[in-house]
Amino acid sequence: MGYRVVVVGATGNVGREMLNVLAEREFPIEELAAVASPRSTGDEIEFGETGRMLKVRNIEHFDFTGWDIALFSAGSDVAKTYGPKAAGQGCVVIDNSSFYRMDPDVPLIVPEVNPEAIDGYKAKNIIANPNCSTAQMVVALKPLHDAAKIKRVVVATYQSTSGAGKAGMDELFEQSRAIFVGDPVEPRKFTRQIAFNVIPHIDSFLDDGSTKEEWKIVVETKKIMDPKIKVTATCVRVPVFVGHSEAINLEFENEISAEQAQRLLREAPGVMLVDKREDGGYVTPIECVGDGATFVSRVREDPTVENGLSLWCVSDNLRKGAALNAVQIAELLGRRHLKKG
Repeated sequence: MGYRVVVVGATGNVGREMLNVLAEREFPIEELAAVASPRSTGDEIEFGETGRMLKVRNIEHFDFTGWDIALFSAGSDVAKTYGPKAAGQGCVVIDNSSFYRMDPDVPLIVPEVNPEAIDGYKAKNIIANPNCSTAQMVVALKPLHDAAKIKRVVVATYQSTSGAGKAGMDELFEQSRAIFVGDPVEPRKFTRQIAFNVIPHIDSFLDDGSTKEEWKIVVETKKIMDPKIKVTATCVRVPVFVGHSEAINLEFENEISAEQAQRLLREAPGVMLVDKREDGGYVTPIECVGDGATFVSRVREDPTVENGLSLWCVSDNLRKGAALNAVQIAELLGRRHLKKG
């Protein structure tokens, strides 16, 4: 016996990936609905590679009564308007937007890191999925924090254009092509040219000079892992289609060696350690595409601080950073609270 599942925002990059992940992981589904904005109503979308086509339904008229789980990936405005409606009609909402993440009554979950926090979902019948960069980072940090207690995190992200949606990916492609043929390049989605360039700016600027993306990493890491951890981030958009990378520097309360960290990471759930100290002995975004793991490479001790480590972390932002984590939350919810059969 399966669940009645709704995917909201089914026609977007992450929504399509949610359908793929549900199919790949053989999530127990009794009935599945693809829901999107009115402009997509009536379109057909494939459920993974099953060959089964789903007709897209209109979010404005959809009744969530009798449905078990709704995976939302349609932005904060949709989450704000329709999340409470779905939750109030008895459907548990797992939301991929930033709207509910810092709500104290909404658990923010990465199943490998804080699965027990999901027990608080009943307060609003809503569960939040973290920012893509936060999700992969905390998966890598969790086993190290448990072993030696992290005091401070300094992270620089190298985030792909898919994090800005299809428009971001299209802009990278179009600008790259324009440069090769000598056509003019006009930024539209991004504030500067993204092709053959890097942009140290993701989301809007805050009063202290940081961006909202950087703020998200700070506050979400604290909520998911430990409010005492100090975090500072610099988030950069890079000319990559899929896959976020992070250069992470850590300072611990207790001693930890690179070798010990490698052992812990090798055994940690959700982590794939690829760390050979040789040419090509590390993972880049191209290798992580389509994979659900958080890849860690370049683990080494930092001699400039006491009990310091540096590492390189890469993950498919459409998967672990969004769709896969949401489905894993649904699986966790099923095991702990919505048992069927």
